[in-house]
Amino acid sequence: MDEFLTTTSLIGIAHSGVRLATPYLFAATGEMFGQRSGVLNLGVEGVMLMGAFAAYYAVFAGGSLWLGVLAALVVGALMGILMALISVTMQAEQGISGIGLTLFGLGLSSLLLKVLVGSPISIEGFPVWRIPWLSDIPLLGPILFDHDLLVYLAYWLVPLSIFLLYRTTFGLKIRAVGQNPEAADSLGVRVNAVRYATVILGSALAGLAGASLSIGLLNIFQENMTNGIGFIAVALVYFGGWRPLGVLAGALLFSTVSAFQLWMQVLAIPIPSELAVMLPYVLTVGVLAIGVKQIRQPAALTKPYERGE
Repeated sequence: MDEFLTTTSLIGIAHSGVRLATPYLFAATGEMFGQRSGVLNLGVEGVMLMGAFAAYYAVFAGGSLWLGVLAALVVGALMGILMALISVTMQAEQGISGIGLTLFGLGLSSLLLKVLVGSPISIEGFPVWRIPWLSDIPLLGPILFDHDLLVYLAYWLVPLSIFLLYRTTFGLKIRAVGQNPEAADSLGVRVNAVRYATVILGSALAGLAGASLSIGLLNIFQENMTNGIGFIAVALVYFGGWRPLGVLAGALLFSTVSAFQLWMQVLAIPIPSELAVMLPYVLTVGVLAIGVKQIRQPAALTKPYERGE
């Protein structure tokens, strides 16, 4: 374990933790908005896969990286419309609808990969952009200011979410609809319209989370490449108490533990690799089991609303 006590390895773990938190931040922040309005979307995983493929294929076909980002946002939003139609308009059971959306995204993304690309081929993704001067700060510089643009965008999303949720009329409507839709409706708030907006916004960000994998972190698309990140993102919303800063803390905790287990394998620490891979998931289950009971969730979460009830 002496290798872990070196400055280089500790900086490396922290840098990797900041970087690996990107898809969790995008997906969990988007899911937070949906849940604050009363809609649970377990289809985040499928939306991420579709967003990841859309971004990858846009770049693979000769488009720019930003065209890939736009493609991921659009595809994610379309998946959000589908989810909102099923869960808000048709009032289907949200958990089952979300799982169906995940299976749909998994199957369709795999099919499109085989038909349009064939075998996975690497692409040129977002390059690292070292922020001048800030990246030269001892210790903190290499950890925080030596990443690609999607990483920076994910962290800027946190203060933007705080502003939107707590400092705007739309944010007030989201919180009101998720807490007491009947009262919000009586004040003239269009409950279903707000829920549509949050589910579409959340799914667009989930698509962007997928793009951060395929054209940011990995620069390739493979079948089921999200490997459960979407479900972890849903758990992080609960862990974070439906608050942007809480989601940020959860994403960093999970990603840092993930980075820790990766470095354990790189440095050949004599611990079974299977046990190391389990660490982030064991931590997530443990934290949720201990902490979620103490957090008050939105009162109308998973409850459909129909005027006149």
